[in-house]
Amino acid sequence: MPRPIGWISTLSKDGIGNLAPYSQFQNVSYDPPMVLFSANRRQSGEPKDTVRNAQDSGEFVWNMATFAQRDAVNRSSQDYPFGVDEMEKIGLERLPSTLVKPARVADSPVHFECRYMQTVSLPGNGAGAVDVVFGRVIGIHIDDRAFDAEGRIDIVRLRPLARLGYLDYTSVESKFTMVPPHRDPSSISDMEGPQGAQRPVRTASLA
Repeated sequence: MPRPIGWISTLSKDGIGNLAPYSQFQNVSYDPPMVLFSANRRQSGEPKDTVRNAQDSGEFVWNMATFAQRDAVNRSSQDYPFGVDEMEKIGLERLPSTLVKPARVADSPVHFECRYMQTVSLPGNGAGAVDVVFGRVIGIHIDDRAFDAEGRIDIVRLRPLARLGYLDYTSVESKFTMVPPHRDPSSISDMEGPQGAQRPVRTASLA
């Protein structure tokens, strides 16, 4: 089954950037907006750099990974030694964040600035042990080019990546709309989030 990619940027205590993709990523709620990503531990039992940095700094950024960025996403998955800045290593342009210190990937069309909430560590066998990191979204950035003529995010044009099984990936290339049978089509604005479809937000602070 397709799993959204959490392309997470963090900053170490020494101010060194880190960028890595996680295929166990999901939203948790929308009011307040919260997300999670989970990272398998290293064979040594130590947490991944992203987890370590998020816990130490209290912040992280989710960058939307798109089909156009697939090669950069793949290269950023390499297990570099702690202290290597992946954005610098693979030549990605960065943008400063507004409310948190970790940088954003400039070519990513959507970013969530997140405040670290907590980590739930689950037992496993060796690298099967996993750290589930929760964060509250306190800022959102959406590139103007991501919107369609009606002010909605054109998700099909953006083609966000998702992980499948094996070494396979996919991207969103189609969509369809369904109204729940028990709902009046004129009364479903709450399902479109607090901003509403006709109020696109390029940059929003939710802190």
